[in-house]
Amino acid sequence: MSAAEPGRSPTLVHHLGDFELEGGATLPDAHLAYRTWGKLSNAADNVVVACHALTGSADVEAWWPGLLGPGRCLDPERDLVVCCNLLGSCYGSTGPASPRPGGGRWGADFPAVTVRDAVCAQRRLLDALGVRAVRLVLGGSLGGMQALEWALDDPRVEAAAVIAAPARHSAWAIALSEAQRAAIAADPRWDGGSYDPSEPPAAGLAAARMMAMCSYRSPRGLGERFGHRLGPGGEPEVVGWLHHHGGALVARFDAASYVVLTRMMDDHDVGRGRGGVEAALRSVRAPVLAVAIDSDGLYPPAEQLEIAELVPLGELAWLRSPHGHDAFLIETADLDRQLRSFRARVASLKRRLAG
Repeated sequence: MSAAEPGRSPTLVHHLGDFELEGGATLPDAHLAYRTWGKLSNAADNVVVACHALTGSADVEAWWPGLLGPGRCLDPERDLVVCCNLLGSCYGSTGPASPRPGGGRWGADFPAVTVRDAVCAQRRLLDALGVRAVRLVLGGSLGGMQALEWALDDPRVEAAAVIAAPARHSAWAIALSEAQRAAIAADPRWDGGSYDPSEPPAAGLAAARMMAMCSYRSPRGLGERFGHRLGPGGEPEVVGWLHHHGGALVARFDAASYVVLTRMMDDHDVGRGRGGVEAALRSVRAPVLAVAIDSDGLYPPAEQLEIAELVPLGELAWLRSPHGHDAFLIETADLDRQLRSFRARVASLKRRLAG
């Protein structure tokens, strides 16, 4: 256990039982994989929920190490930090690669799961842990979509940070997701998710990841990093970088989960069933920090500005970076500073209201 991870738990499993989904289907014997750092206070009111992005996991230290540790935004000496692996993912929670009743894997038969379903499952975990108050829910990208749903659905949430995420998925983002799914579907080994796990659709998933990486970065960022330099084989260095990321994802992620989770993102719309996006955002009672990245081409700053303007206690913060959407995973020192400042303002507001 590193010094930055006091109180870290091993991966734990919470059994949800038969879990009814927003679309009407039921996941029998569903479960969530999760991790914690720190301890629950006697008042059960010191919880911070960290929500991961598309191909993330419950291992916060693997993707947000700059935010986790003593004195940082996620401080295990003060908070009980909780992170769940999403339903539909492949890192321990029920997903397409999980066994299904009657034998075999879920594969292509895995039902549609929404962001609201994912948050509902996480709320059930916190109920089981006896949590009375959530000091902060935060996440970037798909994690930010979850954070916003948390703020809408759970009165225990005292504050939320929505980082590089929209209130609803745009046509632009949906088109990018569909192109990636088409790349997976074009792989000769792909049959919807029931392929032999020993021979996954590697080419299709790698191509999907390469497309995604282009949307996660920016022209300026790639230009500054690679320019027109050539690699040892004579091809542009940026080509090798893309192939590296494609191969790395194939080695660690399930293609069927990628399909399920990109569809989860495409379905994201906080206004569904709530009278529209504006009405939904105006109903949020907790303070919300919307963090925009000035070079983000996937979820442009106008989408975070909408959240900050419509949430009654909303505010906007900026990450200035050449790195595009992925800046929330790269510029962690600046992000941590802004999140700690936000938490301090929320605590001050809470004291004033209590007095």
